[in-house]
Amino acid sequence: MNDYLRSVILGIVEGLTEFLPVSSTAHLRIGEKILGVDLESGYWKMYSIVIQLGAILSVLVYFWGRIVGFLRTFPRGERGDRTILTHPLSLTAIAFVITAVPSYLLRKQIGKNLENLHVIAWAMLVGGIIMWVVDAVWRRPRIEHVEEMSYVQAVWIGAMQILSAVFPGASRSMTTIAAGQVAGMSRWAALEFSFFLSLPTMLAATGFELLRAVLPKAGEQAAAVQMNGERWIVLGIGFFVSFVVAWAVIAWFMSWVRHRGFIPFAIYRIVFGVGVLVWLWRGSAAV
Repeated sequence: MNDYLRSVILGIVEGLTEFLPVSSTAHLRIGEKILGVDLESGYWKMYSIVIQLGAILSVLVYFWGRIVGFLRTFPRGERGDRTILTHPLSLTAIAFVITAVPSYLLRKQIGKNLENLHVIAWAMLVGGIIMWVVDAVWRRPRIEHVEEMSYVQAVWIGAMQILSAVFPGASRSMTTIAAGQVAGMSRWAALEFSFFLSLPTMLAATGFELLRAVLPKAGEQAAAVQMNGERWIVLGIGFFVSFVVAWAVIAWFMSWVRHRGFIPFAIYRIVFGVGVLVWLWRGSAAV
């Protein structure tokens, strides 16, 4: 398979899974292995980071009107009942900081887990069970809109998001949505806040990894050693496909959640996790 087709497939996988509660990390890692991508290649490591930026851009484009509205009404909010601590922009920043500091300190363990398919599979499975239970039990929300959130709820969601960093496969989307529901938020409000929180979280994470790839420290191997015309095209294809697919997924997912819950995604996670564990077991047994 040539790299152009690989890029299209991986861009679709990233765009489809980045914001659904099914873990883009798990799907990308498994997809790269199936497609024969060299996971030790500096170029392909950088590629995985760049196509995530395409997905991030889709959030900014889709929610541009909401973001501008938040900026215009800061800090009192549209209803005039918010403060500098409870405005949606402030709550997003609070949740981000709560996640970012521990995640940075645990980055070595996070790096190890990213390469461990067993950890990813178990995180998918356990996360699916948690999502199913939460969506079935917490059905009487007190908070219908992001504008009604408190800073305590933001702190809680940020703390739970750490799990998705430490355990790849848990899914950043799943942990933040489930945490929001447990905190009394409606599915819609929890999902929307998850999207807002994804912007600083993913920009910081991908930006940090991209800097490490392009400007490695002494003793580290540079990720993108050589770039030529073909590699730039492959990178551009993945970025563009990821952006377009992710934008379509966001629009569909926001509509879906208005009328349905997250249990179908929970079932998918459980089946996927079990499937990967069986696949890994058979592979090790064959050896």
